[in-house]
Amino acid sequence: MALETTVPPAADQDDDGAHERVLAACRAMDDAGGPLPLEDLASLTGWSTRQLGRRFGEALGTTPRAYGEALRTQRLRPALREGRGSGGTVLDAAFSAGYGSVRAFYEQGAARLGMTPSQYAAGGTGERLLWSAGPAEVGGVERRRVLVVVSLTGVVAVRIGDDDAALLAEVAAELPLAELDHEPEVLTDVVAAVAALARGAGSGAAGASAPLPLDVRGTAFQAAVWAALRRIPAGETRSYAQVAAELGRPTAVRAVARACATNPAALVTPCHRVVRSDGGLGGFRWGLEVKQALLVAEQRP
Repeated sequence: MALETTVPPAADQDDDGAHERVLAACRAMDDAGGPLPLEDLASLTGWSTRQLGRRFGEALGTTPRAYGEALRTQRLRPALREGRGSGGTVLDAAFSAGYGSVRAFYEQGAARLGMTPSQYAAGGTGERLLWSAGPAEVGGVERRRVLVVVSLTGVVAVRIGDDDAALLAEVAAELPLAELDHEPEVLTDVVAAVAALARGAGSGAAGASAPLPLDVRGTAFQAAVWAALRRIPAGETRSYAQVAAELGRPTAVRAVARACATNPAALVTPCHRVVRSDGGLGGFRWGLEVKQALLVAEQRP
């Protein structure tokens, strides 16, 4: 299961074939299903380990190790789900995904899954998440509800809609065995902060509170896109192409759009600030009228 990898040839890379060398390193890890020793990749590409790290970062905006770990996580998620259905053990999934030791599996797998592998395999069993919801005037115009789900680490999900039960059902379907506890008093400030974002008092706007912490759960590429979105100041927009270029992957425009569409924490991670290159709004999970209202509100002085 290969990651989508498009390495743009750069002017200063043409002489030594860096484009093809980076692709060769990616293909080797794709075939292995996970990270390979830097020395092996350096030998394959004809670079030193330092040159490899620098060239890989220039092309893909990440390290060879992070790329390989993302590949292994892609194998781990379906292996855990399949094991849940077939009666296999968590360790069966670990070894089929390429983890060579139990310790590495639990340390690295938990960090990338956002919970322990056993919890993920069981649909989130044992993970306690808190949720609450409240009214929000999106852009000061559209009256909606915002539902916020948090872990001990930070915001896991934000949903925008009209029906709390329907919004909660979406989250529950993603983690069917997690404990979703309604804690309105505990989350009063968090819901208020998200409602402020919905009004247009976005992170980075004058008088805005500090950004809410996030519990990021996604692939390495998704996490990179979402981090780029959070760097877009309130009142400004970027095109999908500009975000792709910022990540060093100018041809990965569609992949950036998909990462925006799968953003689990709307408003906190402002995917509404990304538009098409021709100025069109593009897409938005919660409706283009909501996206337009948010952008207009954030552009007010």
